[in-house]
Amino acid sequence: MKKLLIASTALIAATGAASAEIKFSGFARFGIGYEEDRSGDVTNFNTAGGVVTSTDTANVDTDDTILISRFRLNIDGIVETDSGVEFQARVRLQADEDNGNGEATEAGLNGARFSVLYGGLRVDAGNVAGSFDNLDDYFGNEPGLEEFLGQYVGVNYEFLEYSSTGSGANAVFAQYQLGDLSFGGSYDQETVALNGSDESTDRWDIFASYSFDAFTASVAYGEKDLANGDDESLTVLTLGAELGDFYGTLFLADDDVADDAENGTAYGFSASYNVGAATTLLVAYGDGNADDDERNIGVGAIYDLGNGASLRGGIGEIKEGDEDGFIRADFGARFNF
Repeated sequence: MKKLLIASTALIAATGAASAEIKFSGFARFGIGYEEDRSGDVTNFNTAGGVVTSTDTANVDTDDTILISRFRLNIDGIVETDSGVEFQARVRLQADEDNGNGEATEAGLNGARFSVLYGGLRVDAGNVAGSFDNLDDYFGNEPGLEEFLGQYVGVNYEFLEYSSTGSGANAVFAQYQLGDLSFGGSYDQETVALNGSDESTDRWDIFASYSFDAFTASVAYGEKDLANGDDESLTVLTLGAELGDFYGTLFLADDDVADDAENGTAYGFSASYNVGAATTLLVAYGDGNADDDERNIGVGAIYDLGNGASLRGGIGEIKEGDEDGFIRADFGARFNF
């Protein structure tokens, strides 16, 4: 990969655009994943008299333990003008296993993201992440190779997210950094049809974060219009603290969504602690007071092998509403490039 990067940069420089470059970055992970009572879509063989007559798909119980994997490659084109304005464009190539049946999936490029950076200002357009997706300490510490446990799981509002495998929303996000204070927002324009008539289902959000000493406090608010004339909203407060080998986060949110069984307050916390030079322990808890809110609780560990490689794993219980909880666990290797 280093040789490829050097060759790409040299090629661009040879064309006379010395201030432009192509960068490659990403990571890969692989290992074993366990999910109690796993189910997924598989090929279904329809027979008559012992002969296969047709095939379709069916959702059935599958193996609880499967091979898990992810390959992610970011491709960034970057150019800086004489006045110091930086332009960027990114696409991402990613392949994962099918978590339902354990089979491999094909890699594919996602939607492009375009960025302009100058001083403390950043503006993204295209397949962008919104305020919540960019918010300090929203995700906190997520145990597991697949980072499958989170403090935020009680939130049911669908905010603007960067899509790694799809086209994403064609939206705009802007952020300004002024010392220890950062603030900004996003806007996602969308039109749908309701009974043959056009309806706006636009989505917007705003945020602010402030860092002081070892702490960072953040707040974000967003709304989305629904086709029936109603709207949904989400308010999030986070607090993060980095004290020596300890990093902890607190999470509190209120979501107002169309489904009353998912309406209410979400809350959680996460923490990580460095044990020695190479080992990090993690814990995460997330829940909500609505009837159908999801609850997560679990622990994980990371063992640093050096040079961007590590061994990772986690185990926890996931419970959705009044349904029985189930155990999920994983273990494997990750390396950055």
